[in-house]
Order: sequence, then structure tokens, then C-alpha cells
Amino acid sequence: MKLSETWLREWVNPQATIEEIAQRLVMGGLELEVEPAVDTLPQGVVVGRIVAAEKHPQADRLQVCRVDVGAGEPLQIVCGAPNARVGLNAPCATVGARLPGGMEITQAKLRGVDSSGMLCSAKELALSDKSDGLLELDATARPGQPIGDYLRLDDHILNLEITPNRGDCLSVLGLARDVAALFGVNMKRPNLPPAVVVGDRTIKVEIEDAETCPTYTGRIISKLNAKARTPDWMRERLRRSGLRCIHPLVDVTNYVMLELGQPLHAFDREKLSGTIRVRRTKPGEQLKMLTGESVVTEHGELLIADDNGPLALAGVMGGLESGVTDATTSIFLESACFAPEAVAGTARRHKLVSDASYRFERGVDPGLQRTALDRASQLITEICGGEVHPVSQAGRSQPEPVNVRLRHARMTQLLGHEIASREVEQLLGRLGITTRNEIGDTWLCRIPSHRYDLRLEVDLIEEAARLHGYDRIPARPYLAALAPSQPAEGRRPLAAARSTLVSRGWQEIVSLAFVDPRVQAALDPNAASIAVDNPIAETQSVMRTRLWPGLVAAWLHNRQRQLPRARLFETGVCFALRDGTVVETPRIAGLAAGDAFAEQWGKKNRPVDFYDLKADVAALLGAPTDDYRFEAAPDAALHPGRSARILRGDRAIGWIGELHPSAVRTLDLPEAPLVFEVDWPAIRDATVPRAQALSEFPSSRRDLAVVVAETTPVQALVDCVRKAGGNLLQKVFVFDIYRGEAVGNACKSVALGLIFNDYSRTLTIDDIDAATQAVTQALSQELAATIRH
Repeated sequence: MKLSETWLREWVNPQATIEEIAQRLVMGGLELEVEPAVDTLPQGVVVGRIVAAEKHPQADRLQVCRVDVGAGEPLQIVCGAPNARVGLNAPCATVGARLPGGMEITQAKLRGVDSSGMLCSAKELALSDKSDGLLELDATARPGQPIGDYLRLDDHILNLEITPNRGDCLSVLGLARDVAALFGVNMKRPNLPPAVVVGDRTIKVEIEDAETCPTYTGRIISKLNAKARTPDWMRERLRRSGLRCIHPLVDVTNYVMLELGQPLHAFDREKLSGTIRVRRTKPGEQLKMLTGESVVTEHGELLIADDNGPLALAGVMGGLESGVTDATTSIFLESACFAPEAVAGTARRHKLVSDASYRFERGVDPGLQRTALDRASQLITEICGGEVHPVSQAGRSQPEPVNVRLRHARMTQLLGHEIASREVEQLLGRLGITTRNEIGDTWLCRIPSHRYDLRLEVDLIEEAARLHGYDRIPARPYLAALAPSQPAEGRRPLAAARSTLVSRGWQEIVSLAFVDPRVQAALDPNAASIAVDNPIAETQSVMRTRLWPGLVAAWLHNRQRQLPRARLFETGVCFALRDGTVVETPRIAGLAAGDAFAEQWGKKNRPVDFYDLKADVAALLGAPTDDYRFEAAPDAALHPGRSARILRGDRAIGWIGELHPSAVRTLDLPEAPLVFEVDWPAIRDATVPRAQALSEFPSSRRDLAVVVAETTPVQALVDCVRKAGGNLLQKVFVFDIYRGEAVGNACKSVALGLIFNDYSRTLTIDDIDAATQAVTQALSQELAATIRH
């Protein structure tokens, strides 16, 4: 937000330079820079009035003007501006004048006609980046007055960066309050006379949701002069605040918004029908905005509507059809308060940015609406004439009071510095906060309605500290009793998972959550992409649904630098779109490529394979590994015969495998890397080990070699044995797999070790034989397995 120094000093004028004011504001928590209104003041430029104009005898596009500059005879000046005409007041640079760009005006002859000066545009005075003609001044401007004095160019602009919690400072009034509080001076509020009501026409207004719109006011102003012009003083203040002049009625609403902090909107009265309602949208309603863009409302946005339909998105932007035009002679002027959450979602959803939404998102004073409406009515009648009619109002007339309890002892504890009780009351009083003493050196503080950010005790402590001066609080070591946190035994910290992978030779990377949509489509083709509203680049325009894009990019980056062997992992959040809602899931993912071992003399090297990666993932998952299973399953991004789904119980928690050949071709990868990805919340909770006494009775082992079809998963064999073995079976494991002519081309032999034990007795041969028989029978019936003799 930008504000003029001269405008601010009309409200509060401490005995300090603008640099000292800026420094005090910075120390008070407001970030800002001070810059001059113009870099160089024009010299020798005065107000000129064209008293005569005739066509140049040698040029069709030039005029020979006689310009009154308030000194004797009018000057003869040749001008080519299209808006040069008799009676126009415009800046006139006389002979010897120097313009901000360094141009010096001399006596000249244009196409054979003498010219004793130059009529200036806004661009030539460094007031605008472009202009289509002369800078037109008010008809009341006095010829001969220096243009710097007339436009008050010897000024400074405060360029403020307001934090989201300080929406009260987004106006001259709000900033003046803060300056007055910081300097301990009184604010001299200008006399703002109320508008005189002469008419009796009203429009009925209704609010359907008082939580989102606590107050709605408006009034009709009729018989307006459609040809009125925004005065120069208002134009300059708007320009220095970064706003362009559009129409006198719109300019007044913008001016009052900057002055008081209350956004306003003017509807063309002739385009309204029936009752004005503040309501939620109906599915599929459309509205064409002032920008010309059409929006479809489908999420219950807050609307301003009449009997015919929507007129404006409440607190964001008005509709084109009901907006004022150059022919408007009657308006309905709106001044309302909308809840921040009702406006923020609407503005972001439809990508509409306006000065009104910027303020409503941060909170607008719910007690300001009538004051702003009267101020705008007074300015409109002053500039455009017209008749003012009574106010129509719905909702609360006064905001609900907010009280916060403040303890002096708590303030001293947090600041590490004691501020005297009397000074605390004075400091808070500067902000309009009234205090009432209670028992125990405590105050009950009533918060003014414009301070949305003061709702907790710590907020008041911060306000007292910044007004007291942070530089006056001595730096001391802060003493605190901190108890070390005790993590739950069954919950693994993320640092432990990282350490596990690092200890096995992996290196962690950190990549952006924004990825290339082409890479995303190759590595997660079935996922719906979530587009970034304002992407840094086309290659970072969607949110990642997997961590693999960043890992592939890091691997290629290292490979191009002669580091072909990679063991890279990353922890981060992935984003998915489910039922229109963005869901975030923390995950751990890794990529392995190159040789299985670092170069050495003790082992014959080979390429890394699926089982190398599986061993590392099993270590990451932690003990007991019986909780987890690897199940052969296809994934669109992984090789159909070299991939597996990772399960914990019956819940799928991740994937492991080799990248799909089509993805390798699409991304032009030098080889197919191995990758894994698991959901961190699914593996974060570990099974707590339980102590168990060793059995006093001996265990017995039986080995079975079963022949099954090549397509039968080994895990299916293990699951079947565990189910059929009963309580006596304590452990089952695979110790050999054989393929060869002895078992047939389409079969394999899997050797299983079975450990039997009972904690209460020694097992007999009959017990073990019976359990073994049950196992072999189940394998035969469920998996068509035969015993290999």
C-alpha cells in the first residue's frame, strides 16, 4: 500500500521528519520504504490556460495556441496534443524551464512558427509512464501558479508492506492511529461533514447469513452530473497511492477506502430490481465481473443480488452489468462488512484480486460502515452534485464488544522486562484500548472494533512492548524450565528412518514440490494433476503426486557428472486430489541405479537388482518384518514383471520395482532405475517388542520341498503353511528355490523350513506328523503343490 506524506500529516503531524516517522513505524512492526513523489521537481513549469487556438499553417496536426501563464501577454506555443483546446488548463513549461527528464525548454520555431514554451503531458512531468495528450487540470486552477505548488509535488510516498494481521493500517486513518500511538501525540481528525439527506427513496436490504455479513448499509444518490470530473487533488492522491482514475463515482469509493479503510461499491440504480440481498450462491449461477471475465459460482460464495440475480461477489468485485458508466445519474452506494473467511476463499478460487478483497481478507472495522457511507456521500455530492437519500441498513448497528484479560505478571514474564503498570495503561490507551483494574494487578481490556488482531493476552503484551520500544527492552538470557520430550516407544522418529537408510549407503536429497507435468505423467499416469496457480516455470507447473520425479532429476544430474552409481532417497509430502479436496501424504521414496557395490577388489560387481533394493526397504520398515509383505502387483509406472506392492497387514502402503520401459523411453533415461515409495504414517508406528521366556522344551524341525507352478508366489506358500500349521508351528522360512529339468519347465521347487514347539510339553512324533500332514494337505488343496521326494 502506498500513501502520501502530506495526506498522512493532515491526520497526524508529529514534530519529526518523514525519515524519523518511517524509522519509528519500522521499529513498531510495520515494514516500509520512503520515496519521493517525483524524483526531480520540474522548474519553470506553471499552470497555463489556452485562450486561443488555431490551425498551424504548415502542419495539419499542430495548433498554434495562445497560453495565459499569469504574466502579461499570453505566450504563443505550438502544440500537437489532440486534446489541446480553448479554455483548457494544462502545465506549461516556459522558456528556460527544466523538466524531470533533464529537458530544457528554449525558444524554438516549429514549421516556421515561433513557439515560446511547451504544454506538457503527465509523462513529461514524470507523473505517468504514458499519456495520450496534455495533462488536463481543473478549471479553477490559477494561471501562473507553479505546477509543483498546485499539485503539491514536493511530497513523499510511504510504500508499506502490511502483515496480514494489521489490516487496520491499510488506510490513512489506520496509519495515523499507529503514528499517533508510537509518538504519543493526538490525532487531528479532519472535519468530515455528513451528507445532507434531502430525498426519501430507499431500497430494502436483507442479510441471509449474519455470520458472513454482520452489517450491510447503502443509500440512493440521485440526480448526479454525468459529466463531472474528478478534481486534481483527488487524482493526485489516488495516483500516489498507486490507483488510476476511472470515473468520479469510482474514484470517490477508492478515495474513501484509502482514507478510512472501508471498501465501497456503487451500483447503477437504474439497473437494480427489487430487494438487495446478501446471500449464498446457487449452483451454476454466473456473473460477469467488471474485468469482463465471467465466473461460475459453485461453492456457496457470498453474493450481492437483487430480484433478477447476482450483482457482485461480496467483498471481492462488482458485476459489469450493474456497474456505473459515463451515463449514470443515479446510484445505490454500498458500505458493508464481510467476514474475512467469506471473502478470502472466493477471491482465491476465482483468481480475482482487488483492493477490496485485500482489505476484507485482513478484517475491516465492523463499526465503520455508516461513517464511510456518509463520507463518500459528501464527496460525491461535492463533485457530482445530486440528492442524498436515507440509509438502508440490515444487520447489527454496533459491533459486539471484545474483552481480553491482561496480567501484569505475565507481561513481565514474557518480556523479561518490567513495564510500570501506569505506563501499560497509558500505552494501551494510545491505541484506544480502555482498561479496567481488577484484583491481582490485572486489567480487563476492551478492544476497539478496528483491531481484529487483538484477541489474546499475548497480543496485548506485544502491543505494549512495541509502543514501549523494543530497543528499550534490555537483552538478557531468558530462563525457562524445559522438560525434554519423551517420544512414545511405539512411534519411530523420522530421523531414525533417515539414519537407517544413510547407514546402508543412501544419500538424502531435497527437491521442490512443483514438478514437470510431462515427467509426472510418465511416473504417475493415472493420477490427476494439481496445477499451480502461478508457476515459477512450465517445468514446475504441477504439484507432485509421487516423490520419484525429484529423485529421477537428481540421479540424472549426478550421472551427467560422472557419478553413475546412485542410492538416493527423499522424505516429503505428496499431493492428491480426492473428491475435489487436496490431500497431503508424507512419504519416503528412494532410487537405486548403477552397480550393486561400490568399486572394490573383494567382490565381483554386478548391476543392482530388485532384491538389493528389497533388502534396504525391509531394513527401513524395521522389525518385526512379519508385519510387512511384498506382493507381486502391477503399477502403471513400474515394470509389469519386476514390481511389487508393499503391504502392512491388508493395507497397501507403497510400491517397489523397476521403472516401466515406456517411462524410460518417454523420459529418455540411460537405464531403468529401481525405485520404492512408502507412506510414512503407515510405517511410523512400530510394533513394541515384547519379552517372552524361552521354551523349556526342545523344538523340532521338519523340511518340506514342494513343487508348484512358476507363477505361484512364495508368499502364498508361506501364508498357507502358517494358516495350516496351527499353534504348534512357531516359524516358517524359505531356504532354497530350485528350477530345472527335475521339476519341469513351468514349475519350481521351494524348500520350506518348519519349526514346531510347545511351551507346556515335549512334542511327540505323532504331534509333528499330524501338523506336517495338515500343512501338506493344505498346500495340495489350495496351491496344487506336490511334495518333492
